[in-house]
Amino acid sequence: MKINGPNHMNINPYQKQLNKQRQIGKGKTSEDKVEISSEAKKMLETNPIVAERKKKVDGIKQQLQSGEYNIDPETTAKKMLEFFRK
Repeated sequence: MKINGPNHMNINPYQKQLNKQRQIGKGKTSEDKVEISSEAKKMLETNPIVAERKKKVDGIKQQLQSGEYNIDPETTAKKMLEFFRK
């Protein structure tokens, strides 16, 4: 077993690496960006599923605003149980 004297320096190589990374990271600020190509946008616009979904959502919005939208609590509870039992 080696005993170090009073001049022993406690050097942690991992701490040095962390300090280097912090210095490098200070000068840079990066942001994540997502760009959707024009072709992908066209595909989304012409997708028949999107059009059907929009019709359905618009219909539900109208029912909610007019007060005609009714929720069946039993069906909702059954669907929740099915979902959480999976």
